[in-house]
Amino acid sequence: MRDIPGKFASLSEHRPPRPDAGPQAKLTINEGESPLAWLRARRGKDGAAMISEVQFLAGERLRNDFERSMLQRRITTNWGMATAGGNTAAEMSDAALAARERYMKALEAVGPELGSILTQVCCLSAGMEQAERLLNLPQRSGRAVLGLALTALARHYGLSNRGGSA
Repeated sequence: MRDIPGKFASLSEHRPPRPDAGPQAKLTINEGESPLAWLRARRGKDGAAMISEVQFLAGERLRNDFERSMLQRRITTNWGMATAGGNTAAEMSDAALAARERYMKALEAVGPELGSILTQVCCLSAGMEQAERLLNLPQRSGRAVLGLALTALARHYGLSNRGGSA
């Protein structure tokens, strides 16, 4: 994978290296494409990261299940489904169904109040200001609400020390 210098360095979407890239190839991640990665990389006034590693991992796990669950709207036509007879649930893979179930259980565990900001920021990659507007939150409160939501999500996944279900 070729790195492009400057602002657009390492443009890839959390993808593994191509098979023909050889055994030395590494996973390239653009930290600027994910609001969670951006928050993890930034430091607050106290010098601590804006979100912890555990919160980041919980958010990435939710995003991964969301992407695998095929819940996001398609922006292109799926020609394969045109001949399938219209029963999209029957055509969905077991992996997508399992991911959808994990995603829904995670949102249920944190509740609808916190689940909405998780969906906006982790799954739909909305920035904090955009998420605050969409969810009618007061300005500058989104990061605090997201922190609470990520902590509850980490507890659900069993990533925090406070226990929880995995």
